[in-house]
Amino acid sequence: MEISGLVSALLIGAAVGLLGRLVLPGRQHIGVLWTLVVGIGAALLGSLLASLLGVGSTRGVDWIEWLFQIVLAGLGVAALDRALAGTERKPRISE
Repeated sequence: MEISGLVSALLIGAAVGLLGRLVLPGRQHIGVLWTLVVGIGAALLGSLLASLLGVGSTRGVDWIEWLFQIVLAGLGVAALDRALAGTERKPRISE
């Protein structure tokens, strides 16, 4: 991968990660760095999924690929938030 491809992946991953956070209700308890990591992973997996389904390269904007990436980023952010919040939660007091 060339440096321009790496920079593109980082920028697209950042955008996808932020969009993934925006589609989730409430506040997420993960930082910006984790959002970027999840976004980059979602961008790569979304592109792979779109290519496997034959919708990776279309004329104009690849809306279906973006949709895959954003949904995967939302799922990734939610899963990571839940995993991290589970370690920080206080036990519930029974009545």
